[in-house]
Amino acid sequence: MASASTLRFGAQTDEVTSLLRIVNMVRLGEATTRPEIGRVTGLGRGVVSQRVEHAIERGFLEDAEFAPSSGGRAPRTLRFRSEQGLLVVCALGGLHVHVGVTTLDGRILDQAHRDWDITRGPEETLSTAAELVDGLLRRLSPAPPLWAVVVGVPGPVDFETGRPVAPSIMPGWNGFDVRGRFEEHFGAPVWVDNDVNLLALAERGRPGHGDRDLVYCKIGNGIGAGFLSRGHLHRGNNGAAGDIGHVRVTGSQARCRCGRVGCLEAVAGGWALVRDARAAVADGAHGVLADRVAAGGGITPEAVARAAADGDALAITLVQHAAHVAGEAIATLVNVFNPAVIVVGGAVAAAGELFLAGVRQRVYELSLPLATRDLVVVNSVADVREPLRGGVQLAEEQLFDVTFPRWFADGRPTVAAVHGTPAAT
Repeated sequence: MASASTLRFGAQTDEVTSLLRIVNMVRLGEATTRPEIGRVTGLGRGVVSQRVEHAIERGFLEDAEFAPSSGGRAPRTLRFRSEQGLLVVCALGGLHVHVGVTTLDGRILDQAHRDWDITRGPEETLSTAAELVDGLLRRLSPAPPLWAVVVGVPGPVDFETGRPVAPSIMPGWNGFDVRGRFEEHFGAPVWVDNDVNLLALAERGRPGHGDRDLVYCKIGNGIGAGFLSRGHLHRGNNGAAGDIGHVRVTGSQARCRCGRVGCLEAVAGGWALVRDARAAVADGAHGVLADRVAAGGGITPEAVARAAADGDALAITLVQHAAHVAGEAIATLVNVFNPAVIVVGGAVAAAGELFLAGVRQRVYELSLPLATRDLVVVNSVADVREPLRGGVQLAEEQLFDVTFPRWFADGRPTVAAVHGTPAAT
C-alpha cells in the first residue's frame, strides 16, 4: 500500500492512479461492486480489495447493501460518502446574490437569495455573500467540513488566479483577489469563474446534453456565452472565451458601459432594454411599463420580459429587436463553433417563445446549412438553482479530476494541497 507521502507529493504511481480511479468510478456509479471494478479496470481481485480498503480507510467509500446475486454469493455494493463534506456555491449576478450549500454529490441542503447591485464593489458584495453562506452553515450545524467554494461572477475571469479582468458591469472588481478573500474566510479551496460557464456546466445534466457541443447564451443585464466541447468547458487561453457582449453591432452608435460604441450589450442587453423603455415612456408611450412607472415602480429587465410575454406592445417591440440583434451574434457562433445545442437563458430570455423565436429565425437565416442541419435551439429551464448545480459540477471536476492526487492522502482537500504546496511533515 502506498505511503501517505507518496500519495501526496511523490510521482503518481500506477497504484495511486488505480486507487483514485476506483473512488471516482464508485462516485459516478460506473462500478459499485468489487467484481464490477475488477471487470472494468482489469485488476485482480486481491488488488481491487486492497485499493477499496484503502479508500474506505481514508473515508471516501463505505460498504452498502448487497447487490442482486448472479448465481453465486451476492456481492456487497460500495457507495461514495457524499455526506462527508460540503460544497458552497456563490452565484453573483448584476442584480442579485444567490448562495447554496450542497453535499459532495450536489444535493442542495440550503440556499439563500438577496437582491443586490454588484456595482457596490467587491468588498461589500463578497462580505454580503459570505454572511449569507455563514448563515446557511450555522443552520446546518453541526455540519461536516467545507471542502470547496465556487464563485460565479458576471464578467471575464482569469481562472488560474480567480481574479476578474476588466469586467464592464463590475466597476472596482478588476484584478480583485476573489479567491484569496474567500479562501481566507472559509479555509477551503476556492474556484472563481464566469457565471455563464456555470450555467453551461449545469446543462450537462439535462437529458441529451451531457457530452455534446453546446453553447449557453445568457441574455441578461449583460450578455455572455459559455462553450462546452464534448461536455468539457472551453474557457480559451486566458479565460475570455464567450465574452460576446462586446462584439460590434453594425450601424449602432449606442454607447456601452465599457466605454465603446455599438457593443451588442448596449443594444440587446437587459440594461439597454431598460434604458430604451424609460426613454419611450418619457416620450409618451402607454402600456404596462408606463403604468408601472406611473405607479412609482422601476423598470427592470425582468419587468420588460414579463410585459412582453403578457402582450405589452412597447415591451414586445424591445424584446423582438433584442432577439433579432442577439440572433445575429449567435449565428456567428454557430458558423464558427458548429454546436449541436444552443441554450438561451437570462432575464431578457424570460420573455419565452417570443424571444426564442426571434433568435432562432436569425440563426437559421444567417448560419450555414450544414451548421444548422442538426442544430437545436432551446430555452433554458429558468431554474434559479441552475447556477448552484453548475458550481457543483465545477467543484467536482476540480476536486476529483484535476487536484485529487494532491490531497487524497489527507482525506479531504486543503488550500495548500490543492495549490500544490507541500504540507509540513
